[in-house]
Formats: sequence, structure tokens, C-alpha cells
Amino acid sequence: MTATVTPSRRTAIQTPSIPVRRLAIVDLARAVALLAMALYHLTWDLGFLRLTPENAALSPIGRLAAHGIAGSFLVLVGISLVLARGRGGWRSYLLRLGRIAAAAGAISLATLWLFPESWIFFGILHCIALSSVLALPALAAPLPLVWVGAALVLAGPALAAAAGAPAILDAPGLLFLGLGSVVPTTNDYVPLCPWFGCVLAGIGLGRAAGPRLAASRLGAWVPRRRIGRLAAAAGRHSLAVYLVHQPVLLGLLYGVAALTGPHPRAGEAQFLRDYRATCAEAGGGAAACRVAARCALVRLREEGLWRMGGSFTAEEQARAIAASRTCFRAVGGR
Repeated sequence: MTATVTPSRRTAIQTPSIPVRRLAIVDLARAVALLAMALYHLTWDLGFLRLTPENAALSPIGRLAAHGIAGSFLVLVGISLVLARGRGGWRSYLLRLGRIAAAAGAISLATLWLFPESWIFFGILHCIALSSVLALPALAAPLPLVWVGAALVLAGPALAAAAGAPAILDAPGLLFLGLGSVVPTTNDYVPLCPWFGCVLAGIGLGRAAGPRLAASRLGAWVPRRRIGRLAAAAGRHSLAVYLVHQPVLLGLLYGVAALTGPHPRAGEAQFLRDYRATCAEAGGGAAACRVAARCALVRLREEGLWRMGGSFTAEEQARAIAASRTCFRAVGGR
């Protein structure tokens, strides 16, 4: 006796259903990404306000961390689009999209006023908003095609560079694509290439593993302790947390900076690097330039001329130049 499979049952077997309930574990993952982002911004703020010797957020490790955090958020955006498709209709999608787009616009306006030379014209919220629209076809496209699309977008900048991207891709209106050779001066730059690839990868993960996750013990997890409930709540309201946390951090740290002043060694490492580079361009050897740089730093401190970001009189500038030249000549320079 052979069992028959009805069309509805065949569909259920071949195409796993998307979970229709909210998964607390995804909210928790989003909360962890929020915490990592807040710690990164705290590190950046401390360096920006010269409360630490160097801005560790701008170091190679700091930049790698920033990329990892942004990538995790965008993968979660893709997963969330899959889960939201199973839960609701167009109204909830459009409301969410509208909130993100409005927040992105507000950030652009605020940073244009506060930091006109490095305002945010296409940061992570702009990328999320546009990606949420561009990704809609991927929710129903064949899964292998989604993976191929994700790989191509992730590799987009490298492929464009290898093919010799036309100069028009560096036009201001096309910088959001991320395919040109120019890296704009901005406090947050998350272009579509390669970052939209993370969203597509998240959609692939959500479609491939979402049904299994929903049916697993991990998917059924519900926070019982207070810290777990708070984390899940933060993950559910991640946009609000994102918008609030940086003004709060900067406000607190500005107060600290006003009380303590800058770190005594703030800017030293950058000064030494710049001096060594200038010394090398003038014909100095690497070892001699290191000695001259340290000598110049000591002389500036002894003469009360070491202050980052302050204004100097013409007399003070002349003294600083004289101290620098003295140290350069002491190691054999001219």
C-alpha cells in the first residue's frame, strides 16, 4: 500500500513555512549587536574628545570591529525581513520603513549642521532603508539566486576596481553605490556595495534556517530573567536605542572632558607618526627620525607649546618650528 501525498502536504514538505511569531532569540542577537555598537561608539567618543591617548576606534582593529558590527546588523536586517514577511502585511512593513527613512533623514540634517565637512549622507540607516526596498524580490526569488546575488554585491567594490570602474562612479550622486575609487569624508559611510550583500545573505539565512530555528528549543526560548527581558526589549526597539545612545554618551563624556581636560598623552602618537613622515621626506633615516620626533615632542612640552587643537601666536609658531628644526639637525638633518 502506497501513501498518497496531497498537494498541500507536498508544499509543506518542500517549502518550509516561515515562522509567524516573533523570535526572542533574534531580538537578543540584535541587542548584542547594539551593545557592541555602543562600546565601539564609546571608544570613538573617548578618542574624539581626547580622553584617551589615541582614538582606538580608528586603528586597524577598531575599523575591523566597526565592519563586523555593521555587517551583523545588516545580516539581522535580512533575517528580520524574512520573519516579518511571515508575520504581517504591507502596513507594518511600510511603517517600519518610514521610521527608518525618517531617522536617516534626521541624522543627515543634524550632522550637516554639526559636522558640515563630514556629514552623514549615506550611513547605516540610509543603507538599511534602501536595502529594505531593494531586497523585496529576494524574499521570493530562488534561494540559489539570492546567494549568488549576495556574493556579487559583497565582491562588487573589488570587481569594479579590477575592471577599472569609470570615473562617473565617483560623482557625488553615485557615492552611495560604493563602486568608485573615492572614499568620501563622512562620519558614517555604509554604501550599497558591499553592505547590501549582507542583507541578501541575511535573507538567505532566514529563508534557509528560519523554519528550523523556529521549531528548535533555541527558537522557543523566552527570556525569564530581568536582564534577558531588557535585552530582548532593546532588540525589539533597536532603532530607538540607536538614535538615543550616541547623544547620551557624547553628553556625558563632554561633561567629563570639561572636568578633567584631555588626556596628558592625547595626540602624541599621531604627532610622532607625522613628524617621522615629514623627517623621512626631508631625507632623514628611519632611526634618526624616530629620535628627532621624540626630541621634538619633549622640547615642545618643556616650552609649554604642546597642546592639541589650540591656537598659536606667530611667536609661538616660530618657537615650535625652531624646536623642531633643532631636533632634526641634532640627528644629522639640515
